[in-house]
Amino acid sequence: METFRDEVQATTVRVGQSETKSFDYLINATGKIEAANEVMVIVERPGYLLELLVEEGQPVQAGQTIARLDKTDSQMEWERAQVELRSTTAEYQSRRIAADVETTLLDSLGNAERDEFWKASSGLLSAQIAVREAERNLEKTEIKAPIAGAVADLQVRKGSLVNAGDEVCLVLSTNLLEMKVKILESDIVFVGKGQKAEVYPVSGSGDGISGTVSSINPKVDENGLVQVTLSLQQGGRLLPGMNARAVIRAPQNNSLVVPKEAVVYRSGRPVVFTIENDEAIWNYVEVGKDNGREMEILDGLMASQQVIISNNVQLAHQAPVQVITD
Repeated sequence: METFRDEVQATTVRVGQSETKSFDYLINATGKIEAANEVMVIVERPGYLLELLVEEGQPVQAGQTIARLDKTDSQMEWERAQVELRSTTAEYQSRRIAADVETTLLDSLGNAERDEFWKASSGLLSAQIAVREAERNLEKTEIKAPIAGAVADLQVRKGSLVNAGDEVCLVLSTNLLEMKVKILESDIVFVGKGQKAEVYPVSGSGDGISGTVSSINPKVDENGLVQVTLSLQQGGRLLPGMNARAVIRAPQNNSLVVPKEAVVYRSGRPVVFTIENDEAIWNYVEVGKDNGREMEILDGLMASQQVIISNNVQLAHQAPVQVITD
């Protein structure tokens, strides 16, 4: 005589296995891509912009001239300083020749002190400083890139009148990118300098690029988050200012794990079904970390057990099952 259980059709299931292995805990975070180094180029002298030698996106080298100002006024200042220098040099020489007359003060001075006295009293020291200032102001009529990188946010046009302090452009070191992300304080214990990460555009288009954790802010903010900086390798289509998603890998050794599909929830509690004698066996488990593919099992299973990974949402304890492999 057939029993009720014999009449119940077996549920077809696929299986995986619980195993002890190195487990990569994946920490996900979002943020913006930034240039590791960026400098705003500033006008240091007022004047008309005669030449603009770059355009947005153009790569530049450190020290490369990116714009030139009209240097007429600066050139005249330099020439006046040169005239004053020649005049004071003549006065200095004259005072040295007449030194034998100035016996009262000079007799108490050494040779070096006498020379400084003549330079100061003749105005030569001030004239030399004025020449150096004029030369520096003349140099400032050539606006140069402070670092190697790419030109961005160009603010000026050829022929425009600019003032000291005006912004010319931003120079970004696009070959050195970084990303600042916020990590939960509960996860920060799994993050250390040098750890590997992958970074992807939030849009989902394009391949990701590899990176490493370069620094960790030692302070937790008011939201319970810690700032982590990732240094990114050159390559890919990530650009400064782009929104991106980071996945930081935190390796965990000797963890008991199962495929994520093996874990289902009943009344809010995690359950994994194993198989014994072609029956589904209900096991309450304590789960740990989740990396999106596997889940860590802290209690409730042993290694090398068969676990059901499909058709397990509605399974009952001791329900008959049939394992399929295709």
